[in-house]
Amino acid sequence: MALTKEQKREAVAAIAEDLEGANTIYLTDYAGLTVEQANTLRGEFFKANVQYKVLKNTLLKRAMEDSEIDYSGLYEHLSGPTAVAFTNDPATPGKVIKKFLEGDNQLPKLKGAYVDGAFFGSDALDQLAALKSKDELIGDILGLLMAPVTNIVGGLQAQGSNLVGAIKTIAEKEEA
Repeated sequence: MALTKEQKREAVAAIAEDLEGANTIYLTDYAGLTVEQANTLRGEFFKANVQYKVLKNTLLKRAMEDSEIDYSGLYEHLSGPTAVAFTNDPATPGKVIKKFLEGDNQLPKLKGAYVDGAFFGSDALDQLAALKSKDELIGDILGLLMAPVTNIVGGLQAQGSNLVGAIKTIAEKEEA
């Protein structure tokens, strides 16, 4: 049954809301997945806090065109069956897809991705899955910031123990 104009407007508005709430979008081709595989994949995305929806390409494109963000790099991938992953963590959908493909699954296939203004093609799944999450990056930065302080404290402690050792040696020589 075809959608009415009002239903299409509502669907485009809902997709636009999803686009606004995410800085990372993965387009996948899910054609050929069994119902069981599709449900398993949806469950994995759900556990990873990623929205994964099957959308009509025309409605998705219309929502993208209405957005203030330029999604034009994804338009060429809007053909055939398309399922979309929306998230704010660039690596998570890639990791979920790679883990799902580790079994005997050949699908879904990455069509393209948008991550904070950058576009990726269908061959970028390994690259996207290797990205660090925001929390991992913050941890790395904190580690780098803490390293000089740790080195200074360690140096001061080492100097103090060397000084104490020298004083003890001198004291022992004087006693002898």
